[in-house]
Amino acid sequence: MYKPVPRITGNLRSYMIKVPEIIREASGIVILGRKIKSLAFTTDIAIIENIDADAIWAVYPFTPQPTITHAIMTCSDVPVFCGVGGGVTNGQRSSNLALHAEFQGAIGVVLNAPSSNDTVNMMKQTIDIPVAITVVSDNLQKIEDRINAGADILNVAAGKNTSKVVKIIKQHFSNIPIIATGGGDEEVIKETIEAGANAIIYNPPSTLEIFRSRMDVYRNEY
Repeated sequence: MYKPVPRITGNLRSYMIKVPEIIREASGIVILGRKIKSLAFTTDIAIIENIDADAIWAVYPFTPQPTITHAIMTCSDVPVFCGVGGGVTNGQRSSNLALHAEFQGAIGVVLNAPSSNDTVNMMKQTIDIPVAITVVSDNLQKIEDRINAGADILNVAAGKNTSKVVKIIKQHFSNIPIIATGGGDEEVIKETIEAGANAIIYNPPSTLEIFRSRMDVYRNEY
């Protein structure tokens, strides 16, 4: 039987970014005692402080830097997955960044698709938090190699083929947890969950987009 969930907020914090309700239909992944269904894909501290996602997916297209990790960990009220390389940054340096992220309090680290299996294996011997590896296709041999190297979670980011790839992975590796990109479209998110994704990465609107909508309201009022 459905039971309504009481919600408490304040006047100053009532205007928050809310992740799509459809994400609540995902099974979630219990990581170090915390159930995570929704992850906000952002490194914007203002967004991190004002979104109701279960966790933060702090991955960005530059070389990972401890100062960025520290800033995000300091302001986030929810668990954080930190990007630790996989493109230009790899090997021992990625492992060192992962260890630093663990010491800062990260709940997990993320390696991008180009990461070598040796880097995954090295990292698993260095840290005691989950390693998520990004998957961009349904190449089952490569996926099996990732799992054998020690990857704890697969992050499926295959663009328009994401739900298809998720479904294929679940058919062959049913026990591996999957976090998948869902963008911001509810239909796409629903399709990805039904394909077998355990948690969804949500792309929140940018600060500029939010500010633009608020300024439109202010202009109409004043």
